[in-house]
Amino acid sequence: MNTQIEDASSVFDVVKQVFSVIFIVSGVAGFYYFSEFQLLYRVLGLVALFVVALAMMLTTGLGRSVWAFSLESRQEVRKIVWPTREETMRTTMLVFAMVFIVGLVLWFLDMFLFWGVRLLTGQGG
Repeated sequence: MNTQIEDASSVFDVVKQVFSVIFIVSGVAGFYYFSEFQLLYRVLGLVALFVVALAMMLTTGLGRSVWAFSLESRQEVRKIVWPTREETMRTTMLVFAMVFIVGLVLWFLDMFLFWGVRLLTGQGG
């Protein structure tokens, strides 16, 4: 008996998800279809349909799990120890210096190999 309730709720969740997508697609289509109206009214209509679709989506099992995941992600981001401005600048300058040095090394390697190939093929003068 419990599986019948879960099956019915999962079917109802799928129906709500489909209607959410239909609301968003119809909102975008309506935004372009009613192009003769002012932009403000079209944007308000689009936002209203988006809010309705979001509210409908959040009532599904998938929507609740996505919302819980976003809240947990927000908590994890708050735990991050961000580098100071000085550390960021120092690291950035180090990366620029290393890219410049590696570029010079590759340039010299390319020149040496080009010189060697020209010497081996007899094209050098």
